[in-house]
Amino acid sequence: MDERTMTYLSTLPLVILLPVCFLGGLFIGYGYFRALRETANLIVGGGQPLRAVVLTLARISLLATGFFIAVLAGGLALLATLAGVLCARWIMLRNLRGTQP
Repeated sequence: MDERTMTYLSTLPLVILLPVCFLGGLFIGYGYFRALRETANLIVGGGQPLRAVVLTLARISLLATGFFIAVLAGGLALLATLAGVLCARWIMLRNLRGTQP
């Protein structure tokens, strides 16, 4: 076993890699859209501007880091991560519509 097999994410079998990337995308998407909702509530409610800036930087860095790791695993892993983020968006919007009259 050489170092390439031990360090590259793209050498993992797709049966393992794609579900893990999808679940990672769900986690990333949930964190991103939860922080986005909190930022919007801070802006509308007249909250602390510094907290809104910190939340914005944190959610963008979370998304960028997640997608960077997915890129290291390959194109299909990136697509699976994106699908997870989009599913998290759909779940958050569905929950938001269910709570409003």
